[in-house]
Amino acid sequence: MTRLWSRYGVRALAVGILVAGVGGGYYLGQDRTVQQQGIDAQFAAEAQQAENALLKEHHLDHESMMAQRRDAEALAAKRAQAAAKAAAERAKRAEEASRKKREQAKEAEEPPKAKPYTGPIPESCNEYSGNRKIGCAMLLDSGFKIDQMPCLDKLWSRESGWNEKALNEGSGAYGIPQAKPGNKMATAGDDWQTSPATQIKWGLGYIKGRYDDPCGAWAHSEDEGWY
Repeated sequence: MTRLWSRYGVRALAVGILVAGVGGGYYLGQDRTVQQQGIDAQFAAEAQQAENALLKEHHLDHESMMAQRRDAEALAAKRAQAAAKAAAERAKRAEEASRKKREQAKEAEEPPKAKPYTGPIPESCNEYSGNRKIGCAMLLDSGFKIDQMPCLDKLWSRESGWNEKALNEGSGAYGIPQAKPGNKMATAGDDWQTSPATQIKWGLGYIKGRYDDPCGAWAHSEDEGWY
């Protein structure tokens, strides 16, 4: 009986030891698995942190590159604007120089104009008499200054001697201003054939419309021989 229990006891003890060993191995393996998982999680966290740092670095590099690009574009635009302004100024100067050359060439081609009459200027119309005095008064009424009277006197003295009945047989010019034909003066009055005032009125209007003033008409007459 004692030997039988001893045998069963040894077997039970062996089984117990075996079960304990299996159980211990199981828990040991489970602990290693947990430890491995912790290590893997740490590696993953470190890898994620490294990746985030790399992404941040790339982002900063990109921002820096874009800032440099914007600065370069702004500098290029500023230089282009300055170049365009300089080109416009050069073109303006060239055009101005060309214009002056054209004007100088035109002046060189044109014959010199005769100088207007530069004699003494009367103080008033009282220095004249007859048709000249009428002409002087009407000159002032037409808006001209008295400094134009010497030119008018020279002009019409040459044309007609201030004679309201002066007739050029060859051309048909008539009257003080030598209108051609004489009936042109009818626009100033029906008495154009006999009235010095009507003829002078027409003549001053003709001079103003074509030569601006009597001295302009006198200069043309000096240059061309007619007005």
